[in-house]
Amino acid sequence: MNASELNARLQALSENRGFDIYWHVRLAASGEELTRGGDVVLPSASVRKISVMMAALHAAGEGRLDLDQPVVIRKEQQEGILSGVCQYMTPGLTFPMRDAILQMIITSDNICTYEVMKDLEIAEFTAYCRRIGMENTTHRTRLPPVGLSPAHALEHVTTTTAQDQVLLLQLILAGAEGDAAATERLGVDAVNCAMALRFLTWQRFRSMIPGHLPTMATVANKTGWGERGWMDAAIVFKDDAPLYIMSATTDQVPKVMPNGLPGRVTSTVAIAELSRACWDALG
Repeated sequence: MNASELNARLQALSENRGFDIYWHVRLAASGEELTRGGDVVLPSASVRKISVMMAALHAAGEGRLDLDQPVVIRKEQQEGILSGVCQYMTPGLTFPMRDAILQMIITSDNICTYEVMKDLEIAEFTAYCRRIGMENTTHRTRLPPVGLSPAHALEHVTTTTAQDQVLLLQLILAGAEGDAAATERLGVDAVNCAMALRFLTWQRFRSMIPGHLPTMATVANKTGWGERGWMDAAIVFKDDAPLYIMSATTDQVPKVMPNGLPGRVTSTVAIAELSRACWDALG
């Protein structure tokens, strides 16, 4: 199946879902890119944490953040946290900043996200995204706001595009492979790019882009969800080589679909089907 045929298949899979779906795909072998609203600005939810990680590693490279500095989980941080594991841990748990970044990625831990972000200004994360070419990504909070309605305005949350996320993952992959232009652009050396990629492959949440792939397929991804929808961004590997990079977001997802299933289930299946179509076409 050529790129044009794959694009037609992906577009067809995106129709009549009962919600909006946006995606951007880069074919690793050819560099061709396919898109459906890949430039549309949408809530990023926890997918934002990929750029938070890279901005933090950039700050570490400049000596403004110490990856060995201790992070201490405090009881007052644990109230109202919905994502991750540290809200369940005994207060006083201590680990290095490196592990806070890891937990931010693999369990989407929001206490760890706050700890990673707290010593840097929020505007710095947006500036970092602009520096590397993510022109439509804007960071607005350290912790996700609570109590938003499904109709909330974009200005209340961190926002991004599928194109921006594919670009970021492409740069991380290139940096991990030692590409000097990529490491310079990211401001992160090859060792830490490789660490970032490794963290993404340790992701615990595998219901979307990895969802319909072989169980042990290597996928470097970060998921997210919010009041408006679900999203995932990933590098998918086959036989130890990158096959495709995908970012997909569902928006305006009903809480309950007409068939009675939660919108969460239907939207995650939709993203999984898009990914499987890429796997079948390219593998």
